[in-house]
Amino acid sequence: MSEDENNSETGRVTRSGSPEESGFIEETPDPLNEASPYSERRDSSHIYEINPSKGGTEQSAASSPNQLNRDEEKNKNILFSDANIADVTPLSKPEMSRNSVSSETKAMEDYQNVGFPSGEKVSPQTSKNQKEFDLEADNFAVNLEAKGLQEFPVDILKVKYVKYLYLDKNQIKTFQGADPGDVLGLEILSLQENGLPSIPMEIQLLHNLRILNASYNQISCIPKELLQLRNMTQLFLNSNLIEDLPAAGLESLRNLEILSLGKNMLTHIPESLSSLKNLQILNLEYNQLTIFSKSLCFLPKLVSLNLTGNMIGSLPKEVRELKNLETLLMDHNKLTFLSVEIFQLPKIKELQLADNKLEAISNKIENFRQLRLLNLDKNLLKNIPKKISHCLLLEYLSLSDNNIEELPRKIHRLKNLRQLHVNRNKMIKMAEEISHLNNINSLEFSGNQITHIPIEIKNCKKITRVELNYNNIMYFPVGLCALPALDYLSFNGNYISEIPVDISFSKELLHLELNRNKLPMFSEHLCSLTNLEYLDLGKNQIKIIPPCISAMVSLHVLILSGNKFEIFPEELCALKNLQVLDISENHLQKIPSDISKLKGIQKLNFSSNQFTHFPVEVCQLQTLEELNMSQASGKKLTRLPEELSNMIQLKTLDISNNAIKEIPRNIGELRSLVSLHANNNQISSLPPSFLSLKVLQHLDLRGNNLTALPSAIYSLFSLKEINFDDNPLWRPPMEICKGKQLHTIARYLQRADERDEKILEKIFNIVANNVTEINFEFLQQKLNITSSENSFPVKNTTPLNERIYHALIKWKADKSLLLTATALRDQLVRALNMIGAYDIMDKITALNLYTSAIKI
Repeated sequence: MSEDENNSETGRVTRSGSPEESGFIEETPDPLNEASPYSERRDSSHIYEINPSKGGTEQSAASSPNQLNRDEEKNKNILFSDANIADVTPLSKPEMSRNSVSSETKAMEDYQNVGFPSGEKVSPQTSKNQKEFDLEADNFAVNLEAKGLQEFPVDILKVKYVKYLYLDKNQIKTFQGADPGDVLGLEILSLQENGLPSIPMEIQLLHNLRILNASYNQISCIPKELLQLRNMTQLFLNSNLIEDLPAAGLESLRNLEILSLGKNMLTHIPESLSSLKNLQILNLEYNQLTIFSKSLCFLPKLVSLNLTGNMIGSLPKEVRELKNLETLLMDHNKLTFLSVEIFQLPKIKELQLADNKLEAISNKIENFRQLRLLNLDKNLLKNIPKKISHCLLLEYLSLSDNNIEELPRKIHRLKNLRQLHVNRNKMIKMAEEISHLNNINSLEFSGNQITHIPIEIKNCKKITRVELNYNNIMYFPVGLCALPALDYLSFNGNYISEIPVDISFSKELLHLELNRNKLPMFSEHLCSLTNLEYLDLGKNQIKIIPPCISAMVSLHVLILSGNKFEIFPEELCALKNLQVLDISENHLQKIPSDISKLKGIQKLNFSSNQFTHFPVEVCQLQTLEELNMSQASGKKLTRLPEELSNMIQLKTLDISNNAIKEIPRNIGELRSLVSLHANNNQISSLPPSFLSLKVLQHLDLRGNNLTALPSAIYSLFSLKEINFDDNPLWRPPMEICKGKQLHTIARYLQRADERDEKILEKIFNIVANNVTEINFEFLQQKLNITSSENSFPVKNTTPLNERIYHALIKWKADKSLLLTATALRDQLVRALNMIGAYDIMDKITALNLYTSAIKI
């Protein structure tokens, strides 16, 4: 499943200022002009729009994560009405994702943004009465998210009639002061992330409340006052500390349709839960349930049940009573078998059973004639029942991480199957019957023992994605080259040594991986893939690049790591659109100046090569954002060039595992630098310009020769991660740096500076009161101090100690920009030694001994 799903914005009012001036309260526009499709079921605390006028039988629960992501862009608003489950379940999509993902999981994941309808779009299925209700002039929503509120906003409720109130991320603990007349109109209330130890007792005043979201708090129980809200239809209490449900009183919530209690501490479900006769969606994911309570089986309208992440070992016989159940999520439990009664559920569309201990599936699965999605990943299955071929509507089948040796012969009857994932099993061949799956678009058979792919695979004209990593394939399957829609092909970890000319027919191919194969050369046939954007040929035996690579005009990412290159192939410099080049773990010694032709390059990896010196040619690349010159297994670099500062766009620099002694003085000119990895070198100090790296966030200087950190390191406000381990630091000492907290280091250095200034002041006084006129002349010469007669308008009658003190103060002012107080002290001591002022040295030594015994 893709993990980069975006949270949808939901049309909330987000202005600041007073209620009247800022528009916190805003009249809802005509929703008939803003009709939108269904919003997807995305997370466990979403407020859903449900419509009483539609049934749920025609909806498909097998939803595609990729498709859902696209739909989410279209459906920016979460809909509201009084309704039922039909509009909660998204329509079946024409394309499913490559990974097993439940639409219900999306609906029941931890909620982050509850949207309130300030001009929300209304579902096309909303009933006529509901539309009229939403068009009333006094339909208002108020969003007060993260306003630092500690009290219920009673003043705002007095300004206008409010129905939807959004109070997330505040510190509201009570509704004290709320006028019953003002809160009577509230229908939707969200109190997420308020640190609530309990639901305020005043909740009982909200007689018309339909939807309450109090997720992400510290609530330990459901109070009896909440049970008095008979109009409640949706209740979200995810991510709290609830250990028990009320044994009595739940029957009062007879209108409840959605109950979400994911990520709590429930250990059992009381019988009273079965009194919620209108409940349609129930989320109990990631609790501590060990038993599938029979009370769950007597919820006649239940459509979706989420028990993911518990410790349930079996299903009761009574599960057969859930005649309307469409979605059952039981991933990450301890199921060892499925009771046959589960196969008596005629409406099941989505069944998620990944990460259990199932050893077999009954042939009764043929009863699941409505099944769209079946996930059996991470179990102990050795075979799949033949009668799965009767599940004719099945679109998504995932069987990864089992012990399956072959698929049922009649699998070709699953004409609607779009995704088939059988990764990491014991398959020795891909059945020819798969070639009859006319609608298949994604095949994943990685981590098996397959030796060849049947030529008949070319009949699967709709395939867009094939993954066959880590098998025993020796010959590139030419059947795949005839697939007109194929855009993603992955063959890592096989034994392919030759690319056939047929590859040139794969005109739509965008992504190709052939890492860890036996390719002796970069085939010219690859150069015909003019639409290819991503090519991974790492860990092969390639030495040269053909000139025709210049035809690969769409190539953005090229990985050639772990090959046999001794000379940087200049042919690569013709790839004008190349953005990422990884040629690490080769035997390169230098880089040609033509590399400057890579005008769009952003990331370069030259790590673990054999450079005799830093390739200064790289510094011409002003578009470069990431450069890796780490030499963990290559020849060590000893210095960095001043030209490094030319890469003004550089954000990440990795020079770790070298023998670099110093960082360039102009390092501060890399104003875009965010991450610097310089661990395991011989760096002894940081140049002053280092403090100009104002956007630096990650700094790794482990294993160097640093003895002191610059005092003004605190000025690098953006630093988030620092590491100075394994350095001979004494300023600050290593025990101060071990916590890796910049403010602790900065505080120490600040106090150390103050102490060093005081010590230097005392030394100036010792010198001024003890140096003779003759020795002072010598001291001025050693310190390059201008004669006091020329420097200060002071008469000859001025006492000697004052003249000496003023001279030292001026000397310090001249040097302070370059030297710290400690460095000035050391320089002064050396000068005193040179002029033989040993009596003064004894006094200074005594002062140093005294101050060193005092901790900062």
